[in-house]
Amino acid sequence: MSEPLTLSPHPPGGPDAASGWRSTPAARADRHPRSDVGTIVIHWIVAIAMVASLLTGLRISADAPVARTAKFLAPMLPQGEVWTVHFVAGLTLFFGITAYLVYLVRGRLTDRNGLSRLRALRVSGRTKAARKARWGGINVALHWLIYAVTLILTGTGVALYLGYGGWVVWLHATCALVALAYIAVHTLAHFMYGGLWQLLRLFRPAALADGAARRRRPLLAAAVIGLPVVGGLAFADVKGRSTLVVDKVSAGPDLSKLLEDPVWRTARPVSVRTMQGANFGGTGETTVEIRAVRDDANVYFAFRWWDPSRSLKRVPMIKKADGWHLLDADAARADVTAYYEDKLAVIFSRSDAFGSGGSTHLGARPLPDAPAPLNGRGYHYTTDGSYIDMWQWKAARGGMLGVVEDMHIGPPTEPTAAERAVKGRYQAGYWGDPGTSAYRYNFKFEGPGGYAGAVEPLRLPKDWRATVAKLGTVDLAFDASTSPGSEWWMVEKTDTVPYTAAADAEIPVGTVMPGVLMTDGYTGDRAGISAAADWADDHWTLVASRKIATGSKYDVDFLPGNTFYLYVSAFDHTQTRHTRHMRPVEVLLR
Repeated sequence: MSEPLTLSPHPPGGPDAASGWRSTPAARADRHPRSDVGTIVIHWIVAIAMVASLLTGLRISADAPVARTAKFLAPMLPQGEVWTVHFVAGLTLFFGITAYLVYLVRGRLTDRNGLSRLRALRVSGRTKAARKARWGGINVALHWLIYAVTLILTGTGVALYLGYGGWVVWLHATCALVALAYIAVHTLAHFMYGGLWQLLRLFRPAALADGAARRRRPLLAAAVIGLPVVGGLAFADVKGRSTLVVDKVSAGPDLSKLLEDPVWRTARPVSVRTMQGANFGGTGETTVEIRAVRDDANVYFAFRWWDPSRSLKRVPMIKKADGWHLLDADAARADVTAYYEDKLAVIFSRSDAFGSGGSTHLGARPLPDAPAPLNGRGYHYTTDGSYIDMWQWKAARGGMLGVVEDMHIGPPTEPTAAERAVKGRYQAGYWGDPGTSAYRYNFKFEGPGGYAGAVEPLRLPKDWRATVAKLGTVDLAFDASTSPGSEWWMVEKTDTVPYTAAADAEIPVGTVMPGVLMTDGYTGDRAGISAAADWADDHWTLVASRKIATGSKYDVDFLPGNTFYLYVSAFDHTQTRHTRHMRPVEVLLR
């Protein structure tokens, strides 16, 4: 945020627009330019905030499949919990811009950025003075460019924070790249104007020559006004959050009736815009409507969200001439975005920190001493020893059978030998609660590079015709809806037999079978959440209930006086690329 440079020579004793102070004989003897203290302080505040915001923003952007520049720069970008740094840097940048405007007005320095100085761009000639004048005009133009870019970045950043995606994401990312290029061009332009000493001026402070301006204390005024403005924004954000009120009712709803139960008519809904996920008709966005009530024993939640397809095809298998193949080889990277099921994840965090309660850590290796994430995207875990309660509904893995898996996000676990050898998937702090799972996969684990060829199933359908019939109308377009009532899973004990070559030979080429085996059901802490779900009119509706208090350290207790925050993520036939929102929903229990 250094001030524009001198556009033309001034007579001796005239105003020096480059430094904001008036020439004196001593100053004229010192041919090395200086900048006033206020400009230097604000410049470095803005510069540091801009760099921090850009680097963390590029890390966030690099997570998107369509990112190009950010992915190229990814090895040089910070990793881990970058969300907090990104938002704090954004607020600091807003403070710096606000403070600089106050500083210019209070210090009577507004002529520094006068548009009339752009006339220097028309100066002709090859003399040193003419070249210097033109570079001065270029610097003024660059200042107005970065003001405009910063304004757009601020506006689009606020829109993203409030849950707006689409073209806003593109514009925000594009302006970030422009700002990144500006840093290099801005430095070059200053060097071309006055050489190395022009750059070093930001380390050589001088006082404002205008005594009246000094007495107005412009730097103090900038801080006194800028800090409350930023503080007011933060206060308004906290006060403007949505609150999910959980009223007590005499009797809880009948889950089988979904939202038709009369209890839900009195529950006050909260709508949460979520964005930057995969699919959802190419938008990557959906709005989740949330309701909640409780009775003496249980808490009940209802969720409804738009999803243009009823997706249950979680990595199915198809028989080809050389054997069985997974329909989506991206399962090897844990980054399936085609043949997968719909899901909904809900977390209840005692922290309202950025990045889903501070649990989101981005990068190819956010934990240096742990195995790298298979998909290179990062991990979920906490760093303070706490646990975040997670409910995850998985359409093809028990979701349509009336269960939601009770999970958690906690401290990173110690990797097993298999996980270190990439013979199993390490998940840092994201795991199911203690107990047994209700499902397993019908194929062995293969890490990056796997599933490219034929695989041997663990089990085969006992009656392949009956299994195919349960799939309903089989449309292998990954975004095609599965038929109402279809089952894209097999019950291991009743529907399957162990794999043998003889049994496999009876199944014709072209047969499709599910990749999911349902086992004996959830047990332990992992069990306990009952649910019902249905898809109609391009919307999923999910209702779920759990005991108010479970006694588990992995769960929150839904009791008045407990404070926690809710985040939701919707998955449209994708494994990990869910939608997200920045602002938490505060849960108020009555």
